[in-house]
Amino acid sequence: MNVTILINGVGGPTPRSIARSLLRFSKLKVRLIGTDVNPLAHGLYEKDLYSKTYVIPSADNSNYWSTLEKIIIDEKVDLAIVQPELEVLEWTRYKYQGNDWPCKVLLPDYDIVKNLIDKSLMTKILEDTDLVPNSLNISPDKINLEIIKKKLGYPFWIRSTSGSSGLGSLKIEDSASLKNWITINPNVSNFIGSTYLPGRNLACKLLFHEGKLIRSATGERVNYIMSKVAPSGITGNTSFGRLINEPKLIELSEKALRLIEKNAGKKLHGFFTADFKENENGKPYLTEINVRMVAFNMLFAAAGANFSEDIVNLLQNPKAFDLNYRMYKFESDLIFLRDVDAEPILMKETDLLDKVENH
Repeated sequence: MNVTILINGVGGPTPRSIARSLLRFSKLKVRLIGTDVNPLAHGLYEKDLYSKTYVIPSADNSNYWSTLEKIIIDEKVDLAIVQPELEVLEWTRYKYQGNDWPCKVLLPDYDIVKNLIDKSLMTKILEDTDLVPNSLNISPDKINLEIIKKKLGYPFWIRSTSGSSGLGSLKIEDSASLKNWITINPNVSNFIGSTYLPGRNLACKLLFHEGKLIRSATGERVNYIMSKVAPSGITGNTSFGRLINEPKLIELSEKALRLIEKNAGKKLHGFFTADFKENENGKPYLTEINVRMVAFNMLFAAAGANFSEDIVNLLQNPKAFDLNYRMYKFESDLIFLRDVDAEPILMKETDLLDKVENH
């Protein structure tokens, strides 16, 4: 029996990765329906992935829900995997206001979502712990260079308090660089500055069900696609990464999320990706927690950690789902390579090194 699944934001790489995870690496029989706000979105025309696709209004449009509800009824959608953060925020807000979702979906509570989408709110909740780096909110129209120098020093890392793909990110070397960067990013209303962390860039994936952590896995981002076009070198889309086994990272992620849970007074429920950066001594600090998957989730699925399949099985038949905790463990030496318009590759890093040495 086919499961009909709605996937939002199919113009982005993450929904494409989810679709491939379900079609190529799961035991499920699925029929995928895709939506996007942009009629030029490539995913709307990927007929090998989606049975039907639709252009829909943006999440803040008054016609958003009526359009979605019609699609869900017409296509007999069983469940949705909601990805773009603006849509995650809108779906959770809609439920918070007392409305019923038009189909099954696995999402956190609105109070948790709004504290995670805004990085400054998350950092504020965790500021008295040793989980996040020393940080400071920076308003473009109220820059206090003395406070910035005293609290952060130079260099420090700056980024937008919201958004993805490394929005507003840069290593700031001095006050002149800061002023210039704010000037050329007029669409960023608020920045957050943090201690510069030169170490590894790590990701921890966590699946919660009604307050219980049930699945997890870890990875490392090494390089980014089209990194040369971004002053920071970070575009938010990994070109080279590793699948790693680091339970300590999961422990730190859960500790942070439990504090977010306590602050909101709501149970953790849904999928989260916690991002960390290590300092010069290899100590990881939490930089953000996404309320969604990230673009290389298909590589996790190819290696045996298929979170997309887990979510579908959990929504379709929760009583049959094994709720016992499981950390997905990978073979040693696994890496992945990704590029624009290219099929991702999962391989052994030793094979990569052999090719480089023999070149």
